[in-house]
Amino acid sequence: MEPKAPTLDQIAVFLAIVETGSFAAAGRRLGRATSAVSYAIANLESQLGLALFVRAGASKPRLTEAGRAILSDGRGLAMALDGLIAKAKGLTQGLEAEVSLVVDVMLPARRVVKALDEFRGRFPTVSLRLRVEALGAVTQAVLDRDALFGLSGPLEIASDLLVQTPAGAVKLIPVAHPDHPLAKTGKVTSALARDHVQLVLTDRSSLTAGRDLGVVAVKSWRLADLGAKHALLVAGLGWGSMPGPMVSDDIKRGRLVRLPIDTWDDVQYHFHTVHRADTPLGPAASWLMERLAMER
Repeated sequence: MEPKAPTLDQIAVFLAIVETGSFAAAGRRLGRATSAVSYAIANLESQLGLALFVRAGASKPRLTEAGRAILSDGRGLAMALDGLIAKAKGLTQGLEAEVSLVVDVMLPARRVVKALDEFRGRFPTVSLRLRVEALGAVTQAVLDRDALFGLSGPLEIASDLLVQTPAGAVKLIPVAHPDHPLAKTGKVTSALARDHVQLVLTDRSSLTAGRDLGVVAVKSWRLADLGAKHALLVAGLGWGSMPGPMVSDDIKRGRLVRLPIDTWDDVQYHFHTVHRADTPLGPAASWLMERLAMER
């Protein structure tokens, strides 16, 4: 006989017996008579064509080999059901099923991780979709509705479609490998820095395409990935600016040195939140956007 699909109630009874150790204790947990629990398990075993418990000669029901094999799947079904119910409850209360966001690659990872850890605890039923982009690509993703909101770097764009709010800044530090010629110079003038290859983060969107942000060198290498830029700096293939938190350990360990460029005293990379004015944010997205903006 082909096995028949068990009901969710039968799975719940099965798990209750395993967790409490007896039919009677499972009945008390579920608010049912022991006979009702026994009947539910007998039907489950009949439908599956398997004996799940050893009853004869045992003071407490013990799982058979088949019962142990079924147990993990039973728990998986129960967890999936609990998640479905929790998500449905969240939706009826106005919570989003998913929050999508995009953040600037310059944003310190510690800041993002801290906010997302709190988000997970506060909104356990809400799924998350995170993108990391550079420069204008953050705002472009919001405009294209690929993300509900973003935490973008400096971008001068006037649009009635966008709502922008200041969200702090990170200090940019010019660095190079200790063996780089600029690292061996006591005082680095802008004229001197201009003669060496500068590694520059470039944009993958049309919003800031062709714009030079912080470029002083005559010759530059354009990179679309901040991780690649960091790797090339450590390898000594040029000089460039990086967010302070990202290179603080490299400077401490001697893998990179800070360049004392005369015109680069206190350069800040400013962030702001951005979302479409015609797309109101739900409670989870609003909380996360405010939390990211607040963390400094």
